[in-house]
Amino acid sequence: MNENTTIEKMRKMRMTTMAELYRSSVNENLFREMSVDDFMATIIDAEWEARQNKNIDNLIQKACFKEKAAATDIDYTPSRGLDRNMFERLLSLGFINRRENVILTGPAGSGKSFLAQCIGVKACQMLFKTLYLNTGRFFDMVKIARLDGTYHKLLKRIERAELLILDDFGLTPIDQQARTALLDIIEDRYNSASLIMATQIPVEKWHGLIGESTIADAILDRVTFSSHRVLLEGESYRRKKKLES
Repeated sequence: MNENTTIEKMRKMRMTTMAELYRSSVNENLFREMSVDDFMATIIDAEWEARQNKNIDNLIQKACFKEKAAATDIDYTPSRGLDRNMFERLLSLGFINRRENVILTGPAGSGKSFLAQCIGVKACQMLFKTLYLNTGRFFDMVKIARLDGTYHKLLKRIERAELLILDDFGLTPIDQQARTALLDIIEDRYNSASLIMATQIPVEKWHGLIGESTIADAILDRVTFSSHRVLLEGESYRRKKKLES
């Protein structure tokens, strides 16, 4: 048997991790105490894990998060009003399987965006297609897409996400184009995919914020009644860090 030929075939089949382990086993006489079955299981498991990690990295990159957010860095200080048990249930991602939504509200700098992205990163790690969008920039994208005829392409891109995160909802004015686009994506996701909305605006003020009554009713009906609510309290993290620096 020509080991070099076998290794080259593995690489051509993109089994690069398996190829490297097999090369090491030949050149360095590794795994010699293993049975054939155990050796095959070892190199296949290594290849599987490498591919899973690559998939996760690709999903995180395509999600377009604005910061690195890890669940291990979440601050559960009592003054924040963040229920650890409740939020850890959200991090288990059962709400995505049930096609439910999450609404994060609280004052500026209270960590809404960070928590939303913690859930988003965890979703990527569990191989859910995720997309993070700043709501104001999304509305700008809508205007450009309507002008150049790519609006439906934009909606399709968003529709493919099993978890959509809309951050900073309500910080920019919502005109007719924005209202229609918001309704379009929420209608597409209703009972089929999950949405996280992070905002400073209390839910009871959304109707007036959205504007046109019929569209506002439709949006609120589809989002709020199937949502988990997280209300954050406490001082701004950004202000706190500035004072400490």
